[in-house]
Order: sequence, then C-alpha cells, then structure tokens
Amino acid sequence: MRVTKETRNKEVLSRDEKEELLKGLKARFEKNMGRHEKLEWAEVQARLDEHPEKLWSLNEMERTGGEPDVVGYDQEKDVYIFYDCSKESPKGRRSVCYDRAALEARKKYKPETSALDLATSMGIEMLTEEQYRALQELGEFDLKTSSWVATPEKIRELGGALFCDRRFNHVFLYHNGAESYYKARGFRGALHV
Repeated sequence: MRVTKETRNKEVLSRDEKEELLKGLKARFEKNMGRHEKLEWAEVQARLDEHPEKLWSLNEMERTGGEPDVVGYDQEKDVYIFYDCSKESPKGRRSVCYDRAALEARKKYKPETSALDLATSMGIEMLTEEQYRALQELGEFDLKTSSWVATPEKIRELGGALFCDRRFNHVFLYHNGAESYYKARGFRGALHV
C-alpha cells in the first residue's frame, strides 16, 4: 500500500515492532552520546510514549536506512529533534528527483517518486541547508553520497534544487536541475517529537 499524507497518521506499529524500534533507538542513543549531550533517553522515550503516532515515522526512517537519532532538544518549541544519522544518504531513499513537479516534467526514465513526496509520505521534513550543516558538526556524513536539501522557492521556481555532501573535510552546497536523480543521491529527514 502506498502511504499518502491522508493515510499516514492511521499507520500504527504492532507491539513487537514498537518494542524492536525503541530498543534500536535506545541503543543508538546510548552509543552516540556526543550527538545529544545532557539529554536522557528516559525523557525521550516518555515523549515518544506521549506521541505514539511519531513512532511510525521513525520506523519509516529506520526502514529506509536513515538510522534516526536524537540530535537536540528545542526548549522554545518543547520538542526533541531526530535526524537521519546514517553514514551515507539513506539507501532506501536514493535515485529520486527533488519534487512532484520535477518528476512530472521528466519525459523519459522517471524515478519511482520524488524526495519531497517520499518525505511527506513518511511524515518527516527534508533537512534544510542549515540543519544539514548542523548534522555535519556531529560527525562526518555523505563522504560518498549526497543528499537533497530543502530548496528556497526562488531557486525552485527557476528549475533548480540544492544538495549537499562532504568532501575534502568540507561541507559543500551544490545545485542541479530538480528533475535530475542519481543512485548516490537521496535525502535526509528531520522529525520533531
């Protein structure tokens, strides 16, 4: 079944799936304490227990290879922030063009979907350039791949889209036609809980 924005919130994990997901998230949290200093897993899990609908999105992040982890807490909004922390762009989200308009504009060799459509179906947001750079402060990501990032409307209106990667110990921001897609380019997502 293709999950749409309308059906996404109806998705529920089984008890076993929930337990397995929480066990994996806790292990990743404890293994990577440098990503979330001064935060406690018990508080994160309590928040997830209050918002079980977010578990489905986290499971989708996990299922597609994103390896989601807590990267911060926004006091003003009172939310924990999860990013995809896989070493390379999530494998299950590669070979996608930027958005629906780009997908429809392709005449031949259309990918299955677009990055924005996939993010929406998963209930997550694509990282912005600022968020991507913040992630790169926590480790070295996308050394062999690249990731689409949320593109300003003025650039998108002209047919472009932005992506980032890390090469030569530097984070680069590039542009491409939004309709392009590559097997080594996916996208990273964020989820607020």
